[in-house]
Parts: sequence; structure tokens; C-alpha cells
Amino acid sequence: MRHLWTTLVMAAALCGQGAPESADIGSRRELFLDRHLIERIEGATLRLHSPIPKEDALVLDRPWEGAFCAYFTVIRDAARYLLYYRCVPNAGQDGRADEATCYAESADGIAWKKPSLGLFEVLGTRENNVVLAGQPPFSHNFSPFLDTRPGVPAAERFKALAGVSKTGLVSFVSADGIHWRKLQDAPVLPPQSRTAYDSQNLAFWSETEGRYVCYFRTFKNFPGTKPVRWVSRAVSADFLKWSAPEEMSFGDAPPEHMYTNQTSPYFRAPHIYVSTAARFMPGRQVLTDEEAASIKVNPKYYRDCSDAVLFTTRGGARYDRTFLEAFVRPGIGPQNWVSRSNYPALNVVQTGADEMSMYVNRNYGQPTARLTRYAMRLDGFASLHGDYKGGEAVTRPVRFRGRMLEINYSTSAAGSVRVEIQDAAGTPLPGFTLADSREIIGDEIARTVAWRDGADVSHLAGKPVRLRFVVKDADVFSWRFRE
Repeated sequence: MRHLWTTLVMAAALCGQGAPESADIGSRRELFLDRHLIERIEGATLRLHSPIPKEDALVLDRPWEGAFCAYFTVIRDAARYLLYYRCVPNAGQDGRADEATCYAESADGIAWKKPSLGLFEVLGTRENNVVLAGQPPFSHNFSPFLDTRPGVPAAERFKALAGVSKTGLVSFVSADGIHWRKLQDAPVLPPQSRTAYDSQNLAFWSETEGRYVCYFRTFKNFPGTKPVRWVSRAVSADFLKWSAPEEMSFGDAPPEHMYTNQTSPYFRAPHIYVSTAARFMPGRQVLTDEEAASIKVNPKYYRDCSDAVLFTTRGGARYDRTFLEAFVRPGIGPQNWVSRSNYPALNVVQTGADEMSMYVNRNYGQPTARLTRYAMRLDGFASLHGDYKGGEAVTRPVRFRGRMLEINYSTSAAGSVRVEIQDAAGTPLPGFTLADSREIIGDEIARTVAWRDGADVSHLAGKPVRLRFVVKDADVFSWRFRE
């Protein structure tokens, strides 16, 4: 009888014109990273969570590494983790001959080793971890990815883009991520006006867009300011022929220098591209000359500062800057209040049953340069947060597939989460009202939501419904419907 009554209520609510349009989310996981599916929030907020610094992943102490290692990329390939980065011990012209591309590997994303590969002679030795050298300017910003396109040839499982404004972006491929070759000599993204290509130019196969996407450095003019480091994107069906660059929009967010954008599909919700970007503050000097001398930073690299910010996109030419504040702050001590420090590596990867990690380039331009791992809970970029007084958020109408609703959440001992399911018009559905919702208390990556009569919601699948999350001294990080 309850199922029949639910169907009648929903049909009545949807008959006639003016029913709100619903979003088909299937069984996708949704994160509280933007307001894409949120219609209203009352008493609650979207809260950004800061990753926690852990151990040093790499100390950049080999003779061919040094103070100016940069543009790190971390890739998880099944049971192994791969790490790539520019290695060069001294400052100098971008794309010069003494730049090389180094490689490290790990079984867990935590303990890393630098294998002796013997592929290239650098500084008089082949006993090194170099995977590309002697091909300037491509080691300046060599940025690989694991190609997940269905049917990709085994010899091209790994791809990369590299180049500078003079050369454009040239494509490379590899079967194992260690031995690389050019896919073709001509650039796939040629030199163009306002396109600098002088930082990390990244690409990936988008399963949601069904094509390759590339994000790269451009410059944008604003009245009364010097050109601002910006982001543009291009797309391709085959990784060889690319569309004309399209400038990204940040909506009404204030213009800021994005030195690297680090846009990539989040591995648990690949329809959401997450950017752990380096925000550069040119001319914002923190250190005195004496403080700079004490940490032995290169004299040209302490008159600016930078941190990391978080923004997202769901494809297309718009970023969503839900959070303007820093995602990763420079931290205590002068070592990271210098130019071009605190730049995140490309990609966030899972490193435990309930943990994911990102990696941050620290102590740039100094003898102590290193890459540090930062940890977060799975989906833990941001949350729907309610304080002790409580608050709520209601989604716009969605259509789902699945039998149960699952949430990733955390409460205090006094806190709670409750979920109500409404019809498209916002009327609570019988059996799924807030009063029917079983109070959820605890801290779990995956918790099934239940009501008085159980957790089965399969009879609502395919119908437009709204979710009402009520949170007290609690956070909800993500939600999805599943079998």
C-alpha cells in the first residue's frame, strides 16, 4: 500500500505543466563540491576541508634533481603508483638542454623509490631515474597520463604532452610509462597567440565527454592589471587533431593567477573534474632578505608567494570556484613562503581503505626541496556542514538507479544526519519523511540510509525526487544510490 500511495502522490505532483526539470544522476557518486544539484541551503554551509601533511614522499637530493624540480604527476596504474617530475638543479631558461624528466615508483603511494633505469646519461652517469633527457624543451614540463580510452593500443597506454610557446605541445606515448617515444614530430597543439604552454599542460581521456581533454596555460587581460595567468582547454577525439583553444570562465570569482590548474577526473566520481591548483601571488613578498638568506633560497625566488586552491568543473568551459579560500596553506616556517612553492602534483590517488592522497612541491628553490604527501578521507575535499544548531540542504529533482542510498559522513557524539526523500514538488514522500528517517550517528565512508520501514528505495528509481539532508554537528561528504 505504501508503494501505491507513493506513486499516486508523485503522479499528482507531476501532472500538468511547470514540473521542475530533473537531472539523471544514475548511480553516480555526488560530492558537495559545488551547487550543481543543490536548490537551497538553510542553516548549513558547504565547507572546504584541508588535507593533512604527512611524510615526505621524495627528498630531491640527487645531483640531477635539486632545488628546481617541478611539475610532478602521480599516476595509479592498478597495483603500482608512478611519479614523474622535472629534474634540474639550477635556475635558468625554460626548456634548456640540462632539464630531464625523472621517475619514481611505489607499491602503496606512501613509500617511494627512485629506480636506477640506465636509460640516459645525465651528469656523467646512467645510474639514475631519468626517463627522458636530451630532447629540449620537452623535459621542462613533461606531463603524462594513463589513457583509459576503451580500445587504446597497448603500445600507447601512457600518453604525455610537453612543450613551450615556441614549439607548441608535442605528443608522446609509452607502453610501460618508462620508455617513451614521440607520437609524431609535429605539435598536436601548435603555437598560438596568448597560449604560453610554459607550465604543466595536462590531458586525459574523459569517459563522460567521450573525448580527450587538455588544460593549459594562457594569459587573460583585465582592465588596469598586467595579464593574469589563466586556463584554456581544447578537446580531441584521437589525441592528434585538437579543437581551437577555449578560454575557461571562473564565473564571478575575482581574477587570480593560476600557475598550474591540475584538473583531472576524481577517481570515485569521474564526471567531476577536480583542480588542486597552484595560486600564484606575484610581488607579494613575505620574507626579509635575512630570512631568505637563512634558508639559502635562490635570490630570484623569494619575492612572491603561493598556495593551493580547489575548484571544479563538470566539463565545458566553466570552472566552479565554490571555495575562494586556500585549500593548502604554506604553513609554519619561511621555507614555503617563497616563489613557486606549494604547487600540488597532478592527480589525487587512493592510498588506503578510507584515505586518498595528494602531493605538494615544498621548499622550492632551496637545497631542502622535497615533495610531501598530504592525506584526506575519501571524498573529503569538502562537505555539507551543519553546526550544533543544525541546518539542511535540499537537492533539485534527480532521477536515480539503484536500491539503496549511501552516504559518506561524520558526526560528533551529539550530532546526527537524517535524510528525507521528497517528490519533485518538494512534498515529503510517505515512509521517507524526516520523521521516518533513522538517525545516523558515527563516522563512515559508506553508510546505508534507512527509514522506519527499511532502506529499499528501488520503487522510486527513475522517478524525479528530491533529497533533503538535515545535519547537526555533522558533515556529509558524498552520496550515491547503489544496488
